[in-house]
Amino acid sequence: MTSPALQRVTVLGSTGSIGKSTLDVIARHPERYRVFALAAHTSKEALFEQCQAHHPEVAVLAGADDAAWLARALEDAGLSTQVSFGAEALCAVARDERVDTVMAAIVGAAGLMPALAAAEAGKRILLANKEALVMSGALFMDAVARSNATLLPIDSEHNAIYQCLPAEHRGGLARHGVRKLLLTASGGPFRQWSAADIDAATPEQACAHPNWSMGRKISVDSATLMNKGLELIEACWLFDAHPDHIQVVVHPQSVVHSMAAFDDGSVIAQLGNPDMRTPIAYGLAWPERIDSGVETLDLFQIARLDFEAPDEVRFPCLRLAREAMQQGGAAPAILNAANEVAVEAFLSGQLRFGGIAEVVAGVVQAPHAHRADSVEAILAADQWAREQASLLLETARSSENQTGG
Repeated sequence: MTSPALQRVTVLGSTGSIGKSTLDVIARHPERYRVFALAAHTSKEALFEQCQAHHPEVAVLAGADDAAWLARALEDAGLSTQVSFGAEALCAVARDERVDTVMAAIVGAAGLMPALAAAEAGKRILLANKEALVMSGALFMDAVARSNATLLPIDSEHNAIYQCLPAEHRGGLARHGVRKLLLTASGGPFRQWSAADIDAATPEQACAHPNWSMGRKISVDSATLMNKGLELIEACWLFDAHPDHIQVVVHPQSVVHSMAAFDDGSVIAQLGNPDMRTPIAYGLAWPERIDSGVETLDLFQIARLDFEAPDEVRFPCLRLAREAMQQGGAAPAILNAANEVAVEAFLSGQLRFGGIAEVVAGVVQAPHAHRADSVEAILAADQWAREQASLLLETARSSENQTGG
């Protein structure tokens, strides 16, 4: 039997939860994978430890000072890893001709440009960054098609749908006998909370996800259901689907990761334990399957599977995301930018939890003339939305100060 060709992998966002899980899977298969580059934002100590363990050729940080610290630490440790910094360095390690696979796991809009660079360079892209498609869906998918890149979704829901659909599913779902996609959601930590309690939730409560271990920003998005809204937008681009053909289903056990319903009445689902190493291993090895380190699902232990409709009154962010996708153009990018500003304000104690949806709604409903026909236009829309969100936050804070809130 022929041994598989060695893949060289760049991990963007290596110190986050997805990045750590990716490195765990890679370490299980040293005969198949080598780490070419690791990139983090400011977690220089964690990146140093990863460099010691995986010996990448390049390490990237956001700032010059952190990069200088890392370079000195690596030199003192006798490691030859090259250190660089900044946005262009991220793009460079994504498009480098020595790289076969790029794990795109940088959270937020900062992940757009390196993911797009990987697409333009024709890489195998393991896409865990929603914003690349939310912000620039048409441009990103066009780049994938032009360069003949391989795009494999890593979000557990999109990865599940990918596994459920026919191998070739472009050209519209109806063409392949697919009636609709069922996108599952855990419901987050506030699924059974009252509207008043949700409005007053703390950052610690919002980040206490019942099933998944995630970063703080994505945990808050899960609590508002904005994460599911962003996933709905992403699914439209990944699977050439209209928003009306995607149904969000709350499934608190997080065992059925998503489903596809077909014209003959069949519903095909992908099940597994809630561990991101499963979709990561699928993306790394596709079309083969490899050990991910995840135990096989024990259905007797699970015992039951529950499903319910999402409540878009208590969780309006899901509705706002669907409406943004229906509007099209720059609306999804504006939605995403406003949400990033609002979530950051909430996590820093400057905005109550219920205010996140209010800020996002205020920005996406404001009149604008932004387009989405170039990266420059998308980034301009993103910047405009951030400015609008910041203005709304200032207004809200002034109002609270005047009323003694």
